[in-house]
Amino acid sequence: MRSILVPVDFSEVSERVIEQAAALATAFSSKLCLLHVAAPDPAFVGWEPGPDIVRHERATNLRDEHRRIQDKADALRSAGIDAQALLVQGPTLETILDRAAKLDADVIVIGSHGHGALYRALLGSVSEGIVRGSRCPVLIVPADDKAG
Repeated sequence: MRSILVPVDFSEVSERVIEQAAALATAFSSKLCLLHVAAPDPAFVGWEPGPDIVRHERATNLRDEHRRIQDKADALRSAGIDAQALLVQGPTLETILDRAAKLDADVIVIGSHGHGALYRALLGSVSEGIVRGSRCPVLIVPADDKAG
């Protein structure tokens, strides 16, 4: 296993996802790629670049998200794991699948938020979409540790 893709959304399950991916990376001497998919820029009707306050807030959020994902990669590198961080704007599911293909990922490690059937029926599930659309194996880390 050469390459592990780890989509991170900074939710509570993200730390468990990173821990599981780090254990795999250590066991197989794999490169670990942390990926945070940021929301695309909002579209404004009648506005070319959007109002200044929205652009400023969006830029601030992107800088913060970039710093957070870089900090996670730095911590992994400090622990001896070959890790890189990517922040990409776009639709979550499509962006993750696209990056997995571009990186030639051997596995994707992603978290499950444990939403119920109604949520999945109405909005779908990113992890479910990744399982269906991925060309490589997918490891889903549950949102809580009920086994422990």
